[in-house]
Amino acid sequence: MSESTRTDVRTDTEAELVGADRRAVVITSSSRAAAGVYPDRSGPVIVERLQSWGFATGASIVVADGDEFGLTLRDVLASEPDLVITTGGTGLTPTDVTPEQTMPLLDRLVPGIAEGMRAAGVAKGVPTAMLSRGLVGISGRCLVVNLPGSRGGVTDGLDVLEQVLEHVLQQLPGGDH
Repeated sequence: MSESTRTDVRTDTEAELVGADRRAVVITSSSRAAAGVYPDRSGPVIVERLQSWGFATGASIVVADGDEFGLTLRDVLASEPDLVITTGGTGLTPTDVTPEQTMPLLDRLVPGIAEGMRAAGVAKGVPTAMLSRGLVGISGRCLVVNLPGSRGGVTDGLDVLEQVLEHVLQQLPGGDH
């Protein structure tokens, strides 16, 4: 059997990857990056990590803060991915409205993951990690995670998420505990 006809067979390595046969989307909320003032620095970090976990994902979608972010998130969720991770817009400035744009699209919150991410940052000596207002919740059968816009905050958040992600994704379609 040629490799091109073996689409239904996975290797042991592929079977162990949490993202195998799953799709993820990354959205960067940054008006300045969307305007080309500077490149998206945190979205590619997330994409790279998700791909290393086996997820099918394209480049991060970069949009302006506010309503544009909310409309994009709504469109992405309509495409029924398994996981959506956002970066940016979780701070305290007037334009940081990612949580407010995300909340109406969630069916249920998963506050323990968001709290764990903030606590991990503080434990690493970054007291400002507690200022992130990012949410984690469920929309349909999709986990939605708001991460801060900093590369360090993204890395710390992904480290926490990695510990529970497989279990979460097994539970969403109705898997057993």
